[in-house]
Formats: sequence, structure tokens, C-alpha cells
Amino acid sequence: MHPYFRALLGTAVFALALGVAGASGVGGLGAALVCSAIAVPLIVLLRKRVDRQPLSDLDVRWSARSFGLGVLVTASAATITIGTATALGLLRWGPVDLLALVGFLGTNALIAFALEALPEELAFRGYVFQNLRSRHRPGWAMFFTTALFMIAPGLSTVVSFGVSTLLGRSAQPPSIAPVGEEPVSYLPLLALFGYTLLVARIATGSLWTNIALHLTFLSVNRIVLGRASGAPVEILAPEALLAVPAYLVLTVVAFKLIARYSTTSSASLRK
Repeated sequence: MHPYFRALLGTAVFALALGVAGASGVGGLGAALVCSAIAVPLIVLLRKRVDRQPLSDLDVRWSARSFGLGVLVTASAATITIGTATALGLLRWGPVDLLALVGFLGTNALIAFALEALPEELAFRGYVFQNLRSRHRPGWAMFFTTALFMIAPGLSTVVSFGVSTLLGRSAQPPSIAPVGEEPVSYLPLLALFGYTLLVARIATGSLWTNIALHLTFLSVNRIVLGRASGAPVEILAPEALLAVPAYLVLTVVAFKLIARYSTTSSASLRK
């Protein structure tokens, strides 16, 4: 089977899983578990039965070092840009309730892991990218993977609408962006996010870096947008939201430097 078709299958699997989860009628952790329960086994099945390749080629083996690096790099970049926005008077923070914040971060990470980070990274930076990379140079594989990543949320709304209609439930009509998101701002940020994740994937060779980056990104954004318990924040100027793409750019730079250092170190060891 052609790698393009396999990449489309991987995209369809995630869109199906996310769409069914959205139409399941359960929220929070329940919907997250539905998404992972559909996406993860199907991706594993595709890799073993359609590709006839080992799952290990997707770099899914647990690595505490890679996971920690993903958190450290992303959180550091976010601290720099959000700290700058705060210093410039674009954000104003209220008193932090540490216990409430820790509780939010734990709950948010659990749901985000099962709903987005694990199935998305396995499907796109794992399965889709690996198949496209077998056909193209990394640059083109990154481009096509990011493009498929961008259309997946829209495809999931089609699935969700269809499933809800079959079940006799009211549903939001299909759209190119999730409910509540403005496509003009959402899609460019999604493209940058997808590119950042691929840079991290290439730099470390581990999906656990991606999963950590993904979880950190979602957590930081929900805090900045005032959706986190225990960390009240007021956005004083719309320019403050530029801190989000700014820290993704810093994350890209950091992982490119890591990749260059790793390459240089490996070359020195071979001499």
C-alpha cells in the first residue's frame, strides 16, 4: 500500500476517534478514554497488519529523559515569553492558589494525555510521519504531516455530526475548526504547533518528547487564557496572546540546537 494512502488512513483514524469521543455524550475523562481506546489500537493494527513493520519504528518506547526534556524546553520557553508579556504590562496575575493549581494541572494532564497528546502523537508524529518519511525527505514529510494534522480537527467535526445525527442528538454542524475556535487564528497556530512537534520528534527520536511538549503546551495555554483553577490572570492587551506562538518559536530554536549538538557530539565520538 502506498505511503500516501497509509498517511491518510492514520489521519482518518484520529479523526474518527476524536469525532466519536465528541459525540459519545460523555465529557472529560470519559471522552478522553473513548478517543484513546479507538485511536491507539487502530494505529497499532495499521502498523502491524497494513505496514507490516514493527511498532518500535514509531519511537514509542518509554524514555523518562525524553519526556523530561520535552517538559523542560517547552516550559522554559513559555516562562520567558509569558514573563516578558507580564513585565510589559500585557498580563496581570492574581494570587496563586498552589493546591488548586496543582489539582488542575493533574486533572488537565490526565484528560489531555488520553484525548489529545497520546492519540495525536501516535497517529501524526508517529504513524503518519514515519510513512511519509519513507517516501520523502524530512522537510517534505514534515510539510505533508502538518497539512494532514491541520485538517484532522475539521474531519472530526464531520464524524461527530454524523454520529450525533444517527443517535438522534443535536450537534454542531461540521467546521474547519473546533467549536469556540476562530479559524483565522486557530489554523496558523495549529500549523506552528505541528511543526514544533515534528522538530522535537526529529531532534530526540522519541514520541515521549512530543507527548510532554503537547501536554505542557495545553497546560500553559489554559493558564494564560484564564481557564485554570488557582492561577487568576487578566489579559490587559490582545498582544499578550502573541506570547503563545512566541514560545513555540523559542521551542523550535531550542530543539534545533539540541539536534545540532547531538549530531556534532556523535560525529566527534566517531573520530
